[in-house]
Amino acid sequence: MFKKILIANRGEIAIRIIRACRELGIKTVAVYSDADRRSLHVAMADEAYHIGPPAPGESYLVIEKIIDVAKRSGAEAIHPGYGFLSEKEAFAEACEREGIIFIGPSSEAIRLMGDKITARKIAQKAKVPLVPGSDGAVTDVEAKGVAKRIGFPVMIKASAGGGGKGMRLVRKQEEFESALRMARSEAHSAFGDDSVYIEKFVEQPRHVEIQVIGDSHGNILHLFERECSVQRRHQKVIEEAPSPAISPKTRKKMGEVAVRIAKAVSYRGAGTIEFIMDQKENFYFLEMNTRVQVEHPVTEMITAFDIVKWMIRIAAGEKLPFKQKDISMKGHALECRVYAEDPKTKFLPSPGKLEYVKAPSGPGIRDDSAIYSGYEVTPFYDPMLSKLVVWADTRKEAINKMRNALREYVVLGVKTNIGFLGRVMENDEFIQGKIDTGFIDRHPELLESNGNNLQYALIAAAIAMRNSTKEVESSKDTPVSNWKLFARKLAVSGNSLL
Repeated sequence: MFKKILIANRGEIAIRIIRACRELGIKTVAVYSDADRRSLHVAMADEAYHIGPPAPGESYLVIEKIIDVAKRSGAEAIHPGYGFLSEKEAFAEACEREGIIFIGPSSEAIRLMGDKITARKIAQKAKVPLVPGSDGAVTDVEAKGVAKRIGFPVMIKASAGGGGKGMRLVRKQEEFESALRMARSEAHSAFGDDSVYIEKFVEQPRHVEIQVIGDSHGNILHLFERECSVQRRHQKVIEEAPSPAISPKTRKKMGEVAVRIAKAVSYRGAGTIEFIMDQKENFYFLEMNTRVQVEHPVTEMITAFDIVKWMIRIAAGEKLPFKQKDISMKGHALECRVYAEDPKTKFLPSPGKLEYVKAPSGPGIRDDSAIYSGYEVTPFYDPMLSKLVVWADTRKEAINKMRNALREYVVLGVKTNIGFLGRVMENDEFIQGKIDTGFIDRHPELLESNGNNLQYALIAAAIAMRNSTKEVESSKDTPVSNWKLFARKLAVSGNSLL
């Protein structure tokens, strides 16, 4: 086993990896930018190294800086987390070249599955269902021809894309040319590559993905599916496992297909095969993410399989001691991504100082987070504050538990989506599992408080008041009214929950 691992990331995923390393008896090395000097992952790691200015392009994305820290600190392996360099073939190659273990797949697997067009060809060769569309990147003329042949609506997608960048839904032929120009421009800006491909748009699609994990000895397993259909701007907000819309027969078939794709590239480590599924449970290959997913905790909650620890153990050469028949799931898990953003303004980020933070707790509640009272949410990085995860015996119980956990979650100082998430938990369609990727667009009423969340505010107020009382008691010289103190907090919070 490794003695020391460098974590090439920040925020909650860096802390998640640090905790896994501690349980395995491994020392950790953190890296940080100027903006992250006071971050929790820096305080928790055994060693921490400064790598530059806040902009990712000058710090977390500079391969040479990360490799240099690994050498100086004596780290034997690097865990990339998600985002940043996690799916950069060049980074995995640099690690291989320098004799540092990359905790993830080979650079070859990243190269093959990172390019969406190549990935589609691999899936096609493995006889995996594909959405009708172009066979690869297309010129403008070819794009028009493909769209006409498969019929509107169509999706324009960036070949090197992800996270909804360079993606456009086009419902009418007359909108196609301008959408194509915008998709190419966005793709070039985000990925330095403006190549795109065309797919038929699946009406009312659900986003369902299968977690896979493989070792270096040829063993590849799946850990069942996650439902990730509730999205804003093509980015996931609420995830759950298992999906409320999949029959045991489809689950088995989807799992087998995912393993077949992973085996086609001799996959090692944790990865995710993403599918799009229509309302009749027909599913089609979307893409593969060659890293740990943000939403991996819901899979861990229903399988009791520690994905991050096994990524490390596999990278150290261990063999998976399980067969597919040994993996089972139990209960239901939900994850809500808590963001510093304003749902009322199309989920625009809301950076600033967190005046007060109180996370929920209790049986079956997990909060993967890196925030604390006084933490500064900067404009340089994704504004996700935490991942609130709950587990219960049934989906109905999990929704109830999540609803109550959100009521206990207090973040003052910036706008958050906590109130929005709470309203989703009370929506009839969501409760019945009638969701697809257009769910949020169909329910604009969820973006603003309906005035019925008084109990949310009262609970949050009670918690904040309790904290305020302690502050007052600690200040003998300057007695202040509890109500005045609380009112000041509300005045600076802008918290949509309140």
